[in-house]
Amino acid sequence: MITGELKSKIDKIWEVFWTGGITNPLEVIEQFTYLLFIKQLDDVETIKETEASFLGLEYEGMFPAEFQQCRWSKFKNLGSAEEIYNVVLNGVFPFIKNLHQDGDSAYAKYMGDAIFKVPTPAMLTKLIDGIDSLNLGDADTKGDLYEYLLSKVATAGTNGQFRTPRHIIKMMVDLVKPTPSDVIIDPAMGSAGFLVEAQNYLRVHEADLFLNAGLREHFNNDMFHGFDIDTTMLRIGAMNMLLHGVDNPKIEYRDSLSEMNTDNENYTLVLANPPFKGSLDYEAVSVDLLKVTKTKKTELLFLALFLRILKNGGKAAVIVPDGVLFGSSNAHKQIRKEIVDNNKLDAVISMPSGVFKPYAGVSTAILIFTKTGAGGTDNVWFYDMKSDGFSLDDKRQPVNDNDIPDIVQRFSNLEKEIDRKRTEQSFFVPVEEIKNNAYDLSINKYKEIEYEEVQYDAPTVILKRINKLEDEIQRGLIELGKMLEG
Repeated sequence: MITGELKSKIDKIWEVFWTGGITNPLEVIEQFTYLLFIKQLDDVETIKETEASFLGLEYEGMFPAEFQQCRWSKFKNLGSAEEIYNVVLNGVFPFIKNLHQDGDSAYAKYMGDAIFKVPTPAMLTKLIDGIDSLNLGDADTKGDLYEYLLSKVATAGTNGQFRTPRHIIKMMVDLVKPTPSDVIIDPAMGSAGFLVEAQNYLRVHEADLFLNAGLREHFNNDMFHGFDIDTTMLRIGAMNMLLHGVDNPKIEYRDSLSEMNTDNENYTLVLANPPFKGSLDYEAVSVDLLKVTKTKKTELLFLALFLRILKNGGKAAVIVPDGVLFGSSNAHKQIRKEIVDNNKLDAVISMPSGVFKPYAGVSTAILIFTKTGAGGTDNVWFYDMKSDGFSLDDKRQPVNDNDIPDIVQRFSNLEKEIDRKRTEQSFFVPVEEIKNNAYDLSINKYKEIEYEEVQYDAPTVILKRINKLEDEIQRGLIELGKMLEG
């Protein structure tokens, strides 16, 4: 979460945009992101130059000699605001638009029509000074900054497009443990948070992949896929991935639920938080998806899509609204039956409603399932998350209670969960019991609550106690009256 001094600095930068005439929130985010990107390109370049110098290696950077003036550390120190503005407008911006200009990369596709909209030199220098003062040392802070910027969009949440909190994304990635050979997809990618976290996980846990030329090539060119129908998000997502060291993610403009998406058994891992709200016309939806569940509800159609695009043995970790778990319509039952009977439902993790605050108070759950095409659901693991490390109100302040480490640890050792009782936070439910309950996947259907018997005193004893207290009050009032009279 962005708090304190950093939040105040970001708000001031936002105000500079606003007072300077850029008032559309998405335009502000886009221009803000360009400038952050320009600064971070220079930061990355400086680190690589330092490392090469320390190791005594030659380094051919991304800034050729004739473009050294385009580096943030160089142009910010030019003599006048007009000089800085001229270099950014006519040098820096054309330079970043032509990075990776092979015509095929995500960066080339979505930066080609990017427009620099800062109107005056004075405004640009204020923005440079403001961004220069931001301390964005780690990936988490950068991710939180994007999330905070996106929270300012007035339409946030109107189409069910709630940004997934960074720590929830990390938990989901930790649960499914991406491997160097995975092909990963987020069909509703937004700013590419799931893809960024997946590559972070691989860098930490599978660092040896970069020693293998084939795996390194796969990581940079074929591993990460993301679709969205918002070109601004595609641009932000492409920049986000490039800044995190993925050269050529497959980020595309695509309506994932439509006929234009012909993907079929292409991926081994789905990570997603698709739009919850929304009702589509049947004509706008791929026929293949309607065969699995005839519905107009996007949250159900996305589940059908995940099953279609996964290879056999592929896994999904996805966020769904609670209604998906217990909805009684034929479409709801149909998709739950498909996942349970014809594939392997691994886990249902119920999350508290405050997880998406302050943007929304919707109750959600994480479904983890494996595509088999031939069943395999035996016992389903349920977990009742009560806290995610933050208060569940609009302020979302850090708190000590946090179930996330427990969730990850327990899911990684499911053999130890066999004997857990229904009164505990996690437990198994046999598939036959789920089938007998109309495929209801809500945890409250199976959780048992232990009631402790409380012994109360007899009514006559309580009444005597009340009378005694009443007498004491009356004596106290009499004494107080005497004191006032005296």
